[in-house]
Amino acid sequence: MSDFTSNFWSMFVAGVTGVSILACLLLLWFSGKAQVMTSHDNTTGHVWDGDLREMNNPLPRWWAWLFVLTILFAFVYLALYPGLGNYGGKLGWTSTGQHLAELDKGNQEVAPLYAKFTAMKPEDVSKDPQAVAIGERLFMNNCAQCHGSDARGNKGIPNLTDADWLHGGAPAIIQETLVKGRMGNMPPMAAAVGTPDDVKNVAQYVLSLSGSPHDSLQAALGKSKFAACAACHGMDGKGNPALGAPNLTDDIWLHGYGEAAIVAMVNNGKVNQMPAQADKLTEAQIHVLASYVWGLSNNGKKAAP
Repeated sequence: MSDFTSNFWSMFVAGVTGVSILACLLLLWFSGKAQVMTSHDNTTGHVWDGDLREMNNPLPRWWAWLFVLTILFAFVYLALYPGLGNYGGKLGWTSTGQHLAELDKGNQEVAPLYAKFTAMKPEDVSKDPQAVAIGERLFMNNCAQCHGSDARGNKGIPNLTDADWLHGGAPAIIQETLVKGRMGNMPPMAAAVGTPDDVKNVAQYVLSLSGSPHDSLQAALGKSKFAACAACHGMDGKGNPALGAPNLTDDIWLHGYGEAAIVAMVNNGKVNQMPAQADKLTEAQIHVLASYVWGLSNNGKKAAP
């Protein structure tokens, strides 16, 4: 690991770059000085196809000077721009800096449009056709990679169209999620629940909370053991938005359905992360995006059963 924390590779890259340019100069110089044995007719003696002879003419001066100019350009470029390891160049240019400058320019150009939406309530923004079109593009570019282009999520990724929210579905809460991100942590609970049979009984009890098919005898045995889970999910199993603990009574299963999936969750736990978007999107963009996401489950766009 020391190679990745020292200056060795920076010096190595800088050295290889400098040596390569000097080698080009030396090659040009030696090629001009080297003497080639030629015949009386200024040919090298190489003949192809019977009468095609290789002449020993020197390189045109304009070509040689053009070659020298390209090498001088390389020295000037490396002095001004990054290219010699960690050396940043006199101009301080970086691709990241240019990218951020282009983003700032684009944000300034659309600022008047976003200003109109910022002054509107999220409920109104979610119904504005222009705002919805913008929100959809923001969603496709920043959220669809996980939640899907239809926002219906996948196993382990919440469905944003079903009005079932881990942390609450108010526009302000959605905006907070976008700004700060979320970290969901279900710790392994097998030791707290008891024996492997106790874990299975708890799984059956959890299934019974939502009216899912279950073994009533095992569920009855698992009810008392569910107390280990009640600290987060509540004694009634309806969850806790402050903790992001899911509602276990609504028959919506984020990480899989059935006894095996619940047992695996109790035994192994689960960590999920929603990355923060504050460093990627402006406040106005987050306002429009949060309004769009809120509208997915509040403007008649319900998830299919």
